[in-house]
Amino acid sequence: MRITTLQALFAWEALEDSPSLQTVRDLLAGIPDHALLESLRRARGKGRDDYPVSVLWGTLLLTIALRHHGIEACLGELTRNRALRNLIGIESEEQVPKKWNMSRFLEVLGQEPHLTLLHEMFNGMTQRLGEVVVDLGRDTAGDASGLNARPTPGVEKKTQPQGKAKKEKKNKRGSKSKAAQDAALPEPSGGRKEYTDDDGKVTKIVEWFGYKFHLLVDVKHEVALAYQISSTKDGDNEVLPALLQEAQANLPAGRMKTLAYDKAADDQKVHRLLHEAKIAPLIQNRALWKDQTEQMLPGHDGNSNIVYDENGTVHCYDKVSDPPVRHKMSYIGHEPRRGTLKYRCPARHEGWACPSEKVCNAGKTYGLTVRVKQEIDLRRFPPIPRATKQFERKYKGRTAVERVNARVKIFWGADDGNITGARRFHAHLGAVMVVHAGFATALASAPRREPATLGRMRLTTVAKALRARVTVGHDGTET
Repeated sequence: MRITTLQALFAWEALEDSPSLQTVRDLLAGIPDHALLESLRRARGKGRDDYPVSVLWGTLLLTIALRHHGIEACLGELTRNRALRNLIGIESEEQVPKKWNMSRFLEVLGQEPHLTLLHEMFNGMTQRLGEVVVDLGRDTAGDASGLNARPTPGVEKKTQPQGKAKKEKKNKRGSKSKAAQDAALPEPSGGRKEYTDDDGKVTKIVEWFGYKFHLLVDVKHEVALAYQISSTKDGDNEVLPALLQEAQANLPAGRMKTLAYDKAADDQKVHRLLHEAKIAPLIQNRALWKDQTEQMLPGHDGNSNIVYDENGTVHCYDKVSDPPVRHKMSYIGHEPRRGTLKYRCPARHEGWACPSEKVCNAGKTYGLTVRVKQEIDLRRFPPIPRATKQFERKYKGRTAVERVNARVKIFWGADDGNITGARRFHAHLGAVMVVHAGFATALASAPRREPATLGRMRLTTVAKALRARVTVGHDGTET
């Protein structure tokens, strides 16, 4: 892959609709799958090895990377395309695996310890990018979306008396049932999400059967930093702590500065967690006040003219006018050492006349100054207040997670709904995320045209550093 124009470091729009052999080769070379393949080989033991695990794993990666709508389509292309077969170690048409071989492979890949190694592979690739790209993960955004899936065959029968008796009989013999082995993986279930307007009226309802897919991505580069799969019953605020912990482990300490999320994460525990991690939350506020529109700031009595609304916006009242007029106070900045937000008189700060000038600003050079302690309510008084241009500008970056979601779900087929069973679904989605990180590595490692030249291509500093770190190839050997 060659990026012939001055585009972003992760130029996702430069990915080919039909990746070339060189692009696929670069993708496979950047995936550190040695530990996973060794684990799969040990699990296979001395059984038949008609189709090596490296071939099955490579076929799965090609199915996703080449955007095939299913395994059968990829197997058909491997049968026809000798050059593509050679990339994953298939020497002849007869050595191309069958559909049922791939189905069984997905079933095995979804078991432990392979599933954990698959997730660790994604984390390792993300950590490699975080070490090289100095601003990766500085501004982040999160979201959750629904993914369609099919239940494991026979799961519905486990609640019937006959099935329960059979299960107990197997346990007595000391053998674990399939349901017992998959206890840690949630089965797909029905999900429902309602969209409301500003008045609380439901305007749209989305229903699906499957899972919830939680993502945390970099706003600028649109690279996934962490992902989690949960039941459709789990709230975003419940999964966010684990998602944040994974992302922080994949980035250098203190790298993350902001996190944008929708109202689903507007929870006191989430704000406390972000406050302790020194991450500025960019989270829209949920409407919880029913019978009031504003409150007095603690420490202010009825004679004060300072109030705040449900979003945490601080206002002052011009009591000289009749009737009194409310003005939004000018935000000056966040004071981390004091743990306060600083506001000043809007008239004095913005240069307009106010009838309450003498009452409020008497003897004060900068006018009336108010410091609001964040500990009063971390949900309403974040380091970047909601009613500021800075919040609005940074919150727009949340659309990055929606674009990454679209690539994962549509571009690489995570939402096709063709995967049956919890094991296969988790294994397939883990492979999709590995392909995402692999393409991100390939894009950042691609040579680019030098400025003011027509034909000369060169490697950027980031590309050189990444190529130096990509030392293990697809087959587990050093490249």
